[in-house]
Amino acid sequence: MMRCPVCRHSSYTRTSRYLSEQTKEAYYQCQNIECSCTFKTRESVEHVIRQPLTPETISAPPPPERRTLNRYGNNNRLH
Repeated sequence: MMRCPVCRHSSYTRTSRYLSEQTKEAYYQCQNIECSCTFKTRESVEHVIRQPLTPETISAPPPPERRTLNRYGNNNRLH
């Protein structure tokens, strides 16, 4: 969501397309019916704050503990 540059109301994306892997062009329209301004923006990645972990640095989590809910007591097990 981007605010309208004319009246400052919220606007919604009409359409968008990628210009490159890190840049997107989007067309917006103001939701204020009295304004209805249409405008274009470009959004791009400025900086990656944290890279994802590589498979070598991720240790496999331990398998989940298996528990069975036994509603009928130990004598009447359902298989």
